[in-house]
Amino acid sequence: MDDSIIPKILSPQKTIDYIVNWMDEYLKKSNLHGFVVGVSGGIDSALTSTLCGLTGKKTLCLEMNIHQEQQQVNRATDHLNWLKSICPNIESKSINLTPVFDAFSNLLNTDNHKSDTIELALANSRSRLRMVTLYYYASKNKFLVAGTGNKVEDFGVGFFTKYGDGGVDISPLADLLKSHIYQLAKHLKIIDSILEAKPTDGLWTDNRSDIDQLGVSYDELEWAMNISESTKNKKDLTEKQIEILNTFKSFNNQNKHKMEPIPICKIPKELFTN
Repeated sequence: MDDSIIPKILSPQKTIDYIVNWMDEYLKKSNLHGFVVGVSGGIDSALTSTLCGLTGKKTLCLEMNIHQEQQQVNRATDHLNWLKSICPNIESKSINLTPVFDAFSNLLNTDNHKSDTIELALANSRSRLRMVTLYYYASKNKFLVAGTGNKVEDFGVGFFTKYGDGGVDISPLADLLKSHIYQLAKHLKIIDSILEAKPTDGLWTDNRSDIDQLGVSYDELEWAMNISESTKNKKDLTEKQIEILNTFKSFNNQNKHKMEPIPICKIPKELFTN
């Protein structure tokens, strides 16, 4: 991979300060009182919750277990303990949504019709159930829901659930690549277990990782995303690079519906009467 086409953050601290100030200003304009964010034990939610905490405003972190792997729960708990030690404005709740999810699944008799499409529908349902929970606490406390998506996920391959983790009020990380997330997280000294964990959305019963689902790494996706936007001569690409680029383009095309505004049927004026 040619890392020279991937922009690097020159000053992590200035970038952190910029995001924190942006969040603080947005909150003031909204006339709301704080933030709520889901914490999963992954690096994106760890960084988002830390940035929320650094605003000094009330921040509620929710760990929402749905058949979660114990390591993920442990990482989320360890992160929250660390975050509370540096940000006194942080509060947290651990909510076991497994019984609710199981009741929903049983209601639809999904056990009797197992298929890949049903497994995907259930995975997305986990994400949407968490979104409903976040907005319950947001409405109750007059908070903003802070999203955890990064630029590769949100605008590259559309690797998020529509009206699930894509349903947020603000997206502080959405202009940052995954490598930028690691840069900022390391600078903030986010705990090693999160920095070293294999990225996963935590939505599947077999605990598959992001790379298992995408077939390529985030470093490769960043390269593909940037070379797609550059004017570099693509004739010089290797067979492996072409394969990575095609994978990126395939995900980008099939997930356009997530990344573009909802289509609106515009009714012609001549069909209306005065």
